[in-house]
Amino acid sequence: MTAYRARLTEIDIRRLVKATDEDERAAAAHKLCRSIDKADLDEDDRAAAQKILRLLANDAAELVRRAMAVTLKSSDLIPHDVARRLAADVDSVALPLISFSPVFSDADLIEIVQAGSAVRQTAVAGRPSVARDVANALAETGSEQAVRTLAANDNADIAEAALGRCVDRFGASPEVVAAIAYRQVLPLSVTERLVELASDAVREHLVTRHAVAPETAIRLATFARERATVDLVDQAANQADMPLFVANLNARRALSGSLLLRALARGQMGLFEHGLAELAGAPHQRAWLMIHDAGPLGLKAIYDRAGLPPRLFQAFRAGVDTWRALQAEGVDTSGDNFRHQMLERFLTQRPNAPREDLAYLMERLDQAPAPARTPVEVAASAA
Repeated sequence: MTAYRARLTEIDIRRLVKATDEDERAAAAHKLCRSIDKADLDEDDRAAAQKILRLLANDAAELVRRAMAVTLKSSDLIPHDVARRLAADVDSVALPLISFSPVFSDADLIEIVQAGSAVRQTAVAGRPSVARDVANALAETGSEQAVRTLAANDNADIAEAALGRCVDRFGASPEVVAAIAYRQVLPLSVTERLVELASDAVREHLVTRHAVAPETAIRLATFARERATVDLVDQAANQADMPLFVANLNARRALSGSLLLRALARGQMGLFEHGLAELAGAPHQRAWLMIHDAGPLGLKAIYDRAGLPPRLFQAFRAGVDTWRALQAEGVDTSGDNFRHQMLERFLTQRPNAPREDLAYLMERLDQAPAPARTPVEVAASAA
């Protein structure tokens, strides 16, 4: 340490030892810990600093121990045995370290979780990163608040089985269901279960942002009119296997001209291409060539072969031309902003489309692009 830091440390140690007032000792502890944490320590300095920290950890005053815990909560300077002892201290001392300290091993954190204190479990669940084994322990034994915090922590490595266990234990809790539903990545098995449990707002988010099985999407779109409407166009964007999704739509007689027109107007060219290919009984590559590369007659030929209504062809023609024009302008055709732009430009052409489809598209134009709501906002709106 520099001479200045050494002098400062010596002065504060003397003040810490001699002071009888708790507030004064706590202020000295805070200043001392901050100075140590910022110092460039060699091995000898580090050993000396840890001796000072052991002294602070043994102070009878809770305020002094808390000053140390708060100041060094993210530091790796606290000795492991001292960190474990402070983790067993009163909450005001323990929680800052449990929430942030890098000194704890996964085994330490699992032990804290299994001790059963809900507030300490929640502190573990909200750490800057949570390892898979720790997440497993929280899913198995954590309180409702701890599991909700864990689910809302996208830096927590939660296995599919652990997420399933969270649903097993707290599927009746709207707050836990919303927190799980708003994770950035969800396994299909968990999404499927949440769809059955979630509120309307959360269900709408699930089927818009995460893939569900084609059969589930079709069933919800058909039978959930009194609940949240499932938009098959939105759901298609989340499908990893578009041919399978389209084949399921066709098998359930949901692959209609109306659906394909809505998809095309909203920039979902993949759904439109695969839908035409499915209805026409043609390979996707051939349908793609006829839609995009076969001149003015290609689209008409594949359209007629698909058996779609002749009166709607001009609306489809306008949609394909709009998509091509935007692509030629260099617009990124994969994002929400493109879909909004596509829809807006399509509607300005006054396409000859059925009234109910135009009403749907106008409604979607008003809604898009909509920012995703947080679990807190969803829970508040459902309350």
